[in-house]
Amino acid sequence: MPKQHKRESKSRSFYRLVMILVGAAFAAAAIELFLVPNNIIDGGIIGISLILSYLFQHPLLNFSTFVVLLNIPFLYFGYKQIGKTFMFSSLFGIICLAFLENSFHRFDPFTNQPILAAIFGGLLLGLGVGLVIRHGGTLDGTEILGILMTKKLPFSVGEFVMFINIFVFGWAAFVLGTENAMYSVMTYYIAFKAIDTVIQGLEETKACIIISDFYEEMSDVILHRLGRGTTKLKGKGGFTDSEKEVIYVVVTRLEITKLKSIINDVDPDAFLTIMNTHETRGGRFKTAIH
Repeated sequence: MPKQHKRESKSRSFYRLVMILVGAAFAAAAIELFLVPNNIIDGGIIGISLILSYLFQHPLLNFSTFVVLLNIPFLYFGYKQIGKTFMFSSLFGIICLAFLENSFHRFDPFTNQPILAAIFGGLLLGLGVGLVIRHGGTLDGTEILGILMTKKLPFSVGEFVMFINIFVFGWAAFVLGTENAMYSVMTYYIAFKAIDTVIQGLEETKACIIISDFYEEMSDVILHRLGRGTTKLKGKGGFTDSEKEVIYVVVTRLEITKLKSIINDVDPDAFLTIMNTHETRGGRFKTAIH
């Protein structure tokens, strides 16, 4: 009999929707108070919606209308490919974005300097979009399209999205002018980096793999001097075909130097590789001693 999955609690669902609302509010503020007054756009569906609203200049054919209409087909495919929770979360976020962006019309823009609008608008937009993605939704259907198309094309999702945005920013150069298109590219880059920061978190961690003949002592010293628990994995040398103990440990970036010092003290010939991680949860990771 298949295992029944536990439903998300009401409090957790409420918290998730509140954070999506906050993210949509940040994105709406960025669009209406920084980007639109300076004729700057973002990439993807948001960028296309901004260009169309600029072209039509009609009360009914505005950004809010276009961002909802253009995203609907992608939400349908998102429902098919990712699930109904994702689809409903995204729909909620997009409707909030449309409503709030329209509500911000009454406020004066924060700046009329394009460089400031690109920097701070990009940061605020990335913060908003990142919050929505982190809590299970999206404000832009381009990546959903990327997921669908990369199943049939030899491209990654990132490459497909970049390809789409080349056309979006090229179109912006014709409609808004070359300088505004360049500011738009800057906005997109800043927003992209801000999204990564929100999704991955500010506290960057590193996953380290250590191979040493002194694995017992190495593991013990890491525990007592750094306060980090280790995991021992079984391995086999590709050259010698001999059995090896592999130590796996996760540390913060500020602990890397101390970890290297510990490894050098125990076994200067130890093999060490360090990898970036997006997120670390569970266990006793937060209770390290120093």
